[in-house]
Amino acid sequence: MPPTSVDRVSAASSRPVRLAVGVVGCGRVGSALGAALRRAGHDIVAVSAVSEASRRRAGTALPGVPVRGIPDVVQAADLVLLAVPDDVLAPLVSGLATAGFWRPGQVVAHTSGRHGLAVLEPATDSGVVPMALHPAMTFTGSAADVERVGECCFGITAPQGWRPMAESLVLEIGAEPVWVADADRSTYHAGLAHGANHLVTLIAQAMEILGSTGIERPDRLLRPLVEAALDNALRAGDAALTGPVSRGDVGTVEVHLGELSRQAPDILMAYRAMARATLQRAVRAGRLRTDLALPIVDLLEEPT
Repeated sequence: MPPTSVDRVSAASSRPVRLAVGVVGCGRVGSALGAALRRAGHDIVAVSAVSEASRRRAGTALPGVPVRGIPDVVQAADLVLLAVPDDVLAPLVSGLATAGFWRPGQVVAHTSGRHGLAVLEPATDSGVVPMALHPAMTFTGSAADVERVGECCFGITAPQGWRPMAESLVLEIGAEPVWVADADRSTYHAGLAHGANHLVTLIAQAMEILGSTGIERPDRLLRPLVEAALDNALRAGDAALTGPVSRGDVGTVEVHLGELSRQAPDILMAYRAMARATLQRAVRAGRLRTDLALPIVDLLEEPT
């Protein structure tokens, strides 16, 4: 069999040659990464898209790229990008291995944050090079996603000899590679999910509470405060803590609990949990004395 583009790339190379890329899964992530790789000079040879929404997205983000079945996408590509949900990834890789669709010399990269290289073992056993290339970004399905790809970091994991190629692929699209040890992938992903996904829930709850007072633009009210708090937290960590809990203002916290129990009881549990976590961090960081924290600890106990 003649050598593929990947065969001709040295594992120590700082820049891979132009690759024939197949994208499996044209969701928000797959379409954005496919478009970014295309813009970087790689050839997107085929994409799989099952739903009507995915087909429309493929036509918009990757115009002219043929939509094919997954086996055809895999067979046509030197670099196979698996942009599918976490729970689909393992059976997909295994099924393709059982059917004999992987070939030696291919690079197979998944975009999952949770998974490392183990999920690709059925493909690795067929001689492919496994990689995990996870964009630490939230995507909306709009044209802005391609620009967001170039502004974010990627959590990358690859066999040690192929780390330069994984880094180069990320650098070529304008993003920043961050090395994540294979054993740390789940912890890495938990940190991102806690910081980003739960932030969305928190902000949505805050807007709901403010909206219940009749404020018409709670987003306008919150934005400057939240952006400043986020910037301070990223810069200073626990030193950025402010507010009644970190000051030990028992009376204010008690009023909050009373109002939430009446106005938003479904949010009350989240407030209690976050207040307890804030209290612990404030004490540990030396921003609140233990004797001032204890009354709030008692106040935050769930009623029996």
